[in-house]
Amino acid sequence: MYLGLLSDTHNDQQKVKAALQIYQERGITTVLHAGDVTNVATLKLFAPFDLWIAQGNMDRDPALRETTKELFGPGRMQMQHELTLNGSRIALLHGDVGRQLDAVMHDPRYDYIVHGHTHTPLDKKIAETRARLINPGALGQSRWRAATCAMLNTRTDDLEWLRF
Repeated sequence: MYLGLLSDTHNDQQKVKAALQIYQERGITTVLHAGDVTNVATLKLFAPFDLWIAQGNMDRDPALRETTKELFGPGRMQMQHELTLNGSRIALLHGDVGRQLDAVMHDPRYDYIVHGHTHTPLDKKIAETRARLINPGALGQSRWRAATCAMLNTRTDDLEWLRF
C-alpha cells in the first residue's frame, strides 16, 4: 500500500496541489497529514483522498475540525491517530508536544511513526522498538530549505521523497 505523507502545509496551496497531483498520478488514495493544515481552503484540496490529520499547533481555525468531519468523516482530525493500514501499525501525530512524541517512540506497537512540526525531513529507525520514525518535512513555510513530502510503500518499506 502506498501512502502519501506530508506535514506543515501552512496554506501553501500551490505546493499542496503539486504534491497531490503526484500522489494521484502514482495511484495514492490515502494521505497522512502530520498537522498544520491551518485553513479550510487548503483542507478542501484533499477532498479526493482518504485523509487522516494530526492536529497541529497552528490548526487554530475553528472550522477545520467540522470541515474535516464533513469531508472525510468523524475522527479524522485528532491530536494523535493509531492506525492499522494494510497490516502496518502507524502512529500519526504533529510532534509539538515533546512528551507525546517521546512516548510514541518508545511504544513497541508501531511499525511507523509519522510526525511533523520541525519542518525537517527525517527517516530513521528507532533501535529500541525498530519502528521507523518519519517526518515528511514541510510543504509550507520552507524558505530556508526545499519543501518536501514523501510517499511510503508499506509492502516494501520504501520511502520516496518529493522536493519542490
